[in-house]
Amino acid sequence: MDFLTSSLLCLLCTWLLLQAFNSFRNGRKSRDQSKLPPGPRRLPIFGNLFDLGDKPHRSLAKFAQIHGPGMSLKLGSLFTVVVSSEAMAKEILQKQDVTFSNRTIIDSVRACNHYEVGLPWLPVSPLWRTLRKVCNTHIFNNLKLDANEHLRRDKIHELIADVRKSCLKGEAINIGQAAFDTTINLLSNTVFSVDLVDPNSSISREFKKTVNEMMDEAGKPNMADYFPVLRKFDLQGIRRRMTVHYENLLNIFGNLFDERSKSRKSPDYTASNDALDTLLDVIEAGIEEINRTHVIHLLLVLFVAGTDTTSSTLEWAMAELFRNPQVLLKAKKELEQTIGKGNPLEESYINRLPYLQAIVKETFRMHPVVPLLLPRRAGTDANLCGFKVPEGSQVLVNTWAIGRDPSIWENPNSFVPERFLGSEIDVKGRHFELIPFGAGRRVCPGLPLANRMLHLMLGSLINSFDWKLEGGISPNELNMEDKLAITLKMAEPLRAIPVLV
Repeated sequence: MDFLTSSLLCLLCTWLLLQAFNSFRNGRKSRDQSKLPPGPRRLPIFGNLFDLGDKPHRSLAKFAQIHGPGMSLKLGSLFTVVVSSEAMAKEILQKQDVTFSNRTIIDSVRACNHYEVGLPWLPVSPLWRTLRKVCNTHIFNNLKLDANEHLRRDKIHELIADVRKSCLKGEAINIGQAAFDTTINLLSNTVFSVDLVDPNSSISREFKKTVNEMMDEAGKPNMADYFPVLRKFDLQGIRRRMTVHYENLLNIFGNLFDERSKSRKSPDYTASNDALDTLLDVIEAGIEEINRTHVIHLLLVLFVAGTDTTSSTLEWAMAELFRNPQVLLKAKKELEQTIGKGNPLEESYINRLPYLQAIVKETFRMHPVVPLLLPRRAGTDANLCGFKVPEGSQVLVNTWAIGRDPSIWENPNSFVPERFLGSEIDVKGRHFELIPFGAGRRVCPGLPLANRMLHLMLGSLINSFDWKLEGGISPNELNMEDKLAITLKMAEPLRAIPVLV
């Protein structure tokens, strides 16, 4: 099998080389180069693939300093435009949102035909509108979230209790992992009224393992995305392994769906008032044209997209607070004055904590966990600030570069939450200098819940404990290097010892 695979790959590469050579020899050009955005020089066949490196958000930001905020690259056979400015992001995500509303389908989401029903990958269509409406109306609207606030409160109390145990033992905790576990349980209680991360549950262990492996797999560069001719062969096995992960999660969600559907038929059933009950109400009443398949794929999206992003942001926020003790002290003082030292933080207090909100915004600015928004695709030829974007082009918005743009932000590489005090800038997709959740019709539907969970966890950890870094290292020695998988994580897990206040 290895010999056959290698031989096939050699034949394909030979064919691609011949195509590139013939195109070069005959001087053919498929586009009017004079109108395309500028960009770095390209290699035959591979184009700029090797220019990306393992931190493409940083590599592309450096290229933007040379070639401008709108530049073009060739990633294999995929013509790509990279946008690195607030103005151009607004063009793509708002002013020409209709033209750029659909997404490039990456090969890994073809597993289990997820791209045909998964909300992030669907084209703008009746099904896409229905699923967005279900999210906005039946899952993430404020009335629904207020109604099950007590579920999230219980999970925060459990987090603080677990951290207190480590505190009494003088043990360090992995902050990112603790946040990941809590985020899954916060989300699963909002949706199912149960914990999905419990060391005593085999289902929970399988869920946690699958989510972690899926994140790693989805973040790997896939040659099938850059050379569609290779897609049918799945030479790297990414789609095959993703199929296993998808099936595992879909089975978990499908079983929970079926168990609830069955229990609702019992005369003794008491409604849980969670998202799953709401979705079953929608299906049974025929309010929206959705079915079991739509729901379990939607749940897969919500959990995979919501857990890793929220926990990674929390980890970055805590790291910045450790590195900037004056900011941490100011945050603790605000919490003490508003709710009292060591007291539990309720969601209703978040709007009364402007400095905590500013810390979260500053974390989003410096460490957007999705530094390159999911790729858009040009539906037609388009004009972008005087440059041509050909139909079918992939368009990437580099939110990491925008967050570090010195023309927008003073001292962009410094963690200064005060820049947001008194500012009207929010993260809801209306201000394009800060778009961690995207913007336009494709803005993340889970934003309202993620915002609540993040402030609740961060504020609780700050107000309940003092902290010292493991191993006695000083804040200045903390490793702030990042690594990009599907999200932007800390290169080394953040470990710290909690101390009772």
